[in-house]
Amino acid sequence: MRHAPSVVLGVVAALLSCGVVRAEQINFKANLSGASEVPPVATAGTGTATATLDTATKALNWTVTYTGLTPTAGHIHGPAAAGANAGVLVPFSGSMASPIKGSATLTDAQVSDLEAGRTYVNLHTADNKGGEIRGQLVRAP
Repeated sequence: MRHAPSVVLGVVAALLSCGVVRAEQINFKANLSGASEVPPVATAGTGTATATLDTATKALNWTVTYTGLTPTAGHIHGPAAAGANAGVLVPFSGSMASPIKGSATLTDAQVSDLEAGRTYVNLHTADNKGGEIRGQLVRAP
């Protein structure tokens, strides 16, 4: 049995409208401070991180701004809740000058950890190699 092209197009349109193929953009934010480091660090440094996850492609784009420090490295770490440390999930590359911008494609496990609030941004300095300012990535409106 042959179907008319309009019937096939109608079925495809119906599937798309039901959300079968729907990407979502999820926004995240973190406030970075020395007090959030584990253990806490006394610093004049502060910062913020914003990130957007495309759920279809698993692409994460971020911007990190800061003042009061000179980072030697920066990363997204996880999985870890606030108050716990974890390994590097996504290293920042290129210039560490504010704003630090970048992107990466995450694995399914990394997406799950990000959505569950088990990732954090950490900026490291020569004086604080373990991290000088840190903030947990959480969903933002």
